[in-house]
Amino acid sequence: MTPFEGPGAPDAPADVHDEAAAPPPHGGGAVPVRADGVQLLGEVPGSGYRVAPALVRRGDGQAIQLTPLLYAVLAQVDGRRTHAQVADAVGAAVGRQVSEADAETLCDRLRTLGVLTKADGSEPEVRRSNPLLALRFKYVVSDPEATRRITAPFAWLFAPVVVVVLVAAFLAVCGWVLLHKGLASATHQAFAQPALLLAVFALTVVSAGFHEFGHAAAARYGGSTPGAMGTGLYLVWPAFYTDVTDSYRLGRAGRVRTDLGGLYFNAIVAVAMFGVWWGTGWDAILLIIATQVLQMVRQLAPLVRFDGYHVLADVTGVPDLYHRIKPTLVGLLPRHWNDPGARVLKPWARAVVTTWVVLVVPVLLFSLVMMVLSFPRVAGTAWASVGRQWARLETQLADGDVLAVVVRVLSIVAIALPVLGVVFIVSRVAKQVVAGTWRATEDRPVRRAVAGLVALAVVAGLAWSWWPQPGTYRPIQAYERGTLADGVSSTLRSGTPTTLQEGRQGAGRAVWPQGAALPTAESPQLAVVMVPRGGQAAAGGQQLPTWVFPFNRPLPPGEGGNQAMAVNTKDGSALYDVAFALVWADGDTVANTNEAYALASCTGCQTVAVAFQVVLIVGNADVVVPENVAAAVNYGCVQCVTQALATQLVVTLSGPLSAQSSAELAALWKEISAFGDSIQDVPLSELQERLTEFERQILAIVQKDPAWVEPTTGSTPTASTSTGPAGTTSPTTGASGSSTGGPPASSSSSTASGSSSSSSSSSGPTGTTDPTASTTEPTQPQPAPTTTAAAGDVADATATP
Repeated sequence: MTPFEGPGAPDAPADVHDEAAAPPPHGGGAVPVRADGVQLLGEVPGSGYRVAPALVRRGDGQAIQLTPLLYAVLAQVDGRRTHAQVADAVGAAVGRQVSEADAETLCDRLRTLGVLTKADGSEPEVRRSNPLLALRFKYVVSDPEATRRITAPFAWLFAPVVVVVLVAAFLAVCGWVLLHKGLASATHQAFAQPALLLAVFALTVVSAGFHEFGHAAAARYGGSTPGAMGTGLYLVWPAFYTDVTDSYRLGRAGRVRTDLGGLYFNAIVAVAMFGVWWGTGWDAILLIIATQVLQMVRQLAPLVRFDGYHVLADVTGVPDLYHRIKPTLVGLLPRHWNDPGARVLKPWARAVVTTWVVLVVPVLLFSLVMMVLSFPRVAGTAWASVGRQWARLETQLADGDVLAVVVRVLSIVAIALPVLGVVFIVSRVAKQVVAGTWRATEDRPVRRAVAGLVALAVVAGLAWSWWPQPGTYRPIQAYERGTLADGVSSTLRSGTPTTLQEGRQGAGRAVWPQGAALPTAESPQLAVVMVPRGGQAAAGGQQLPTWVFPFNRPLPPGEGGNQAMAVNTKDGSALYDVAFALVWADGDTVANTNEAYALASCTGCQTVAVAFQVVLIVGNADVVVPENVAAAVNYGCVQCVTQALATQLVVTLSGPLSAQSSAELAALWKEISAFGDSIQDVPLSELQERLTEFERQILAIVQKDPAWVEPTTGSTPTASTSTGPAGTTSPTTGASGSSTGGPPASSSSSTASGSSSSSSSSSGPTGTTDPTASTTEPTQPQPAPTTTAAAGDVADATATP
């Protein structure tokens, strides 16, 4: 005899089985009388119990299940029969002898359940079941009669042929929208036009109400009578409900159809919205299809009282799954395996319910613990988000943009509700645990004292965890992973490794100039992290620490230098910076620099810097120290690609190029410049190959010119390519001097690239640079001697100040 909540939120209609009760002929309690509004629902078809229970709905809408004997007694109570007459009628119905005293005892039990009037004839004082995960603050929108009238025209949608056609159309629409069309244009259009966004929101709310029509229409199609429809709060989220308790009269198939009727109507909405999109061309409408799919997925979760929960309950024939948690857990203990309370279910139903309990209980406990541990960060994030939304609301209010103001108000409400939900759930759980423990330890002072100590320890732990300290209520940042280990470590504020390891969050020692302002989350600074390779240990066996060094932006290039620098902080973007230069050198010292820097701090971004420099040395040079550097730095990047490519070609000529060679070189450089303008269309894997091909063509032009200096005996042109491993920082530059007689041409290519699938605990650089391309046209050649090469590289690193 366990009270339970049926599907939806039962608010009972008038009892169609109740007869007018005559006054007791003998006064007092000699004649039992049913309470007002009691409705007999009958035995549950397809029950998972060994002895199928029967259901009764009280006048307050609460459904309770009774044993067959109690149900038989209640069925024989008609307001005229005395206890003795009820006993005779029940005995004949159940085939066993029932005495008048038995009938009186059973009637007293029914009075405690609120289905019979008191002994003095007054109505019973009933108290509804108040489970934690129940709908609250319910408001009836349509009474049972209105519900039956409104939903009757939709019952035909459950005809098998119609169901097959609409489900097939829904699957086709979802496949096209999610796999072919996509939602990017829909999202852009909706957020660009607040009116469309509000329309999407309004239609989504209406579709949630139409979802309840599906439950009621399915109940009518199966032959049961739907009750009231209304709205309320589930935890703290607005929700609609439909009273379909009468569907328990149906068999298992009818009950499951009633449970799935709401999801079916979500599918109908999705198909209808596709038709609206087809007629209007408004991509924003497609967002409603996505919201229907999300609602369906959410409703199928069997953890809380959504449609998936009721489907599982009706398939197993156990309508009170949550009330089976305690008996199931107790029945798992070896000495209680064969207890009567553990064996009330059929073996297959017991196996299914036990599996559900074993899965749901840890998930609910885990959710509760993480809810408590993460509350400070969630509250801080919500406060910061509300502040930003409020600032925008004030601006839009001043501009008179009413639609934008409405969107901001809805955003603030949506941000605040989860925080209120956490407070509500935690307070309700605490209240129920305290009340239950107090009742369980009554007349047991020792156990009550132990429970009090445990309660004090829990309160102390919460106070320590939630007490305002630096960083406790810090808003959650985009670069944080938010894993379980992160949540626990941030709460305990201990156990953080003193070095960085792949896939883990850690801490490192920072080296900063004395007196310099330290970076903060709001004002970050680019840094390079030195991480020991492979978890290297010092002599004492301790793991070497991580060191963090400031990383200043490179200086602008000097005279004759070439630099490409891409700094990207925009999520999901592709940023290229290209610098191509052809330089003539005729001085005693050749120290041209060619630099490519790709610096990124974003999510899902691509950052590429390409520097291509050709240095033509005309005449003799005493010192030749060209420098070629590439650096790619990932700074808290998540699933990003960062690549820097620096290619430098140094050629020595004995004199000016001929007019023909100069013209050919100019034409080739024009082609190279065009390549730089369209470099974003070139796959990253082909960049180096294409630049190498241009070097070969340049050498082919100058080698056939009379100014070309042939290599001396034993000397050959040199070329070097250097690629740094991801996750390291190892800059190297070469410098060498030569006199006439060295190699006439050399090429050096420096590449730094990296990708990251995890983020660090720091912010990235704040500035961005737009893609640029700089080229230097060839000028009049000058006399030149020979040259040598200089190459260097810097690989990418994930930086954490």
